[in-house]
Amino acid sequence: MNKAQFIAALAPHFNDSKKEAAHAVDIVFDTIVRSLSKGEDVMINDFGKFKKVDRKARMGRNPFTGETIKIKASKKARFLPAKGLKDVISGERKLGPAPKPEPKVEKAAAKKAAPKKAAKKTAKKSVKKVAKKAKPAARKPARKVKKAKKK
Repeated sequence: MNKAQFIAALAPHFNDSKKEAAHAVDIVFDTIVRSLSKGEDVMINDFGKFKKVDRKARMGRNPFTGETIKIKASKKARFLPAKGLKDVISGERKLGPAPKPEPKVEKAAAKKAAPKKAAKKTAKKSVKKVAKKAKPAARKPARKVKKAKKK
């Protein structure tokens, strides 16, 4: 599952709004990254622990030439799965039912009602403006109606 698929899976929990789901995912990831950059561990119960690990400088071997090289010290992010996650993956524990999305809030009805009121107000204003600007219309001559011939 990639990020887009993850967001699509979460969208039903956000009233089918992919934008809100993406925002929530971005906030979670950003919070984890910021905490790790400060050196803090992020522990999520029954899921796992994200932690920053300092790796020491060491000697390594170039696989192409077989030459011994020095590898610099570095800092890495590490994820340690929790026992609950391990148990679910191994099959020792079964997952409960997935959380159901909350019932949808009908925003459409609220959105449709507001524009009608606004449309009526703007229509009244535009009619008044047009009435002030309008000049009396010139009358068109009446159409002549042809009478049918009697045979």
